[in-house]
Amino acid sequence: QVQLVESGGGLVQAGGSLRLSCAASGSIFRIVAMGWYRQAPGKQREEVALILNNGRPNYADSVKGRFTISRDNAENTAYLQMNSLKPEGSAVYYCHAAGPGAEDDYWGEGTQVTDTA
Repeated sequence: QVQLVESGGGLVQAGGSLRLSCAASGSIFRIVAMGWYRQAPGKQREEVALILNNGRPNYADSVKGRFTISRDNAENTAYLQMNSLKPEGSAVYYCHAAGPGAEDDYWGEGTQVTDTA
């Protein structure tokens, strides 16, 4: 089992920046990728960014050039640096970790990001 705890959410002005953190614990060796998803009220959860163990990132088109995902393997922590936030970025942001098996599907409880525009 892997446990994920997000932090760093809060209120941010339009165009502002915020950095989210996701601390992983437990069976860290099972993780092959970590990512961030978000879910706004009345909408489906969507993938925002993903980073593989080799450090290769992947981004949703809507955040390319504004968001940066990174990992600190020594600290077992993933980050999401969000710049130039837009009102549509207001959502609950969830950390996700995936492993080699179908059962290796782990989620954090989420952290709220609210654009005060």
